[in-house]
Amino acid sequence: MSTPVERPAERLTIIVGESDRYHQKALHSEILHRAHAAGLAGASVWRGFEGYGARNHIHTTRILSLSEDLPVKVEIVDTPERIDEFVASLADLEINGLVVREPVTVLHRDGPGTDL
Repeated sequence: MSTPVERPAERLTIIVGESDRYHQKALHSEILHRAHAAGLAGASVWRGFEGYGARNHIHTTRILSLSEDLPVKVEIVDTPERIDEFVASLADLEINGLVVREPVTVLHRDGPGTDL
């Protein structure tokens, strides 16, 4: 078994509302599909069950509350240079959510799927 190699990378986190749209398509889905088309190393979408944002309105899935416009988080990991290019390509989406970039360390093993 090969020893993992540490490589610097960057995680891009974009948090939007579940009801946010881009041309009648869910905004989080548009971001994910663009990341895939751009050949980025990996991306995942996570649906929150409770949260609030800039408008200070709590959205929740609790039984006694309405579960409308829950937070959705898109996480993408790749090299800082590729994240730079990708962020620039999202300008037309006019994202009103939270966008965070942070350095991370990725552990790699030689083999398929290690394109960072």
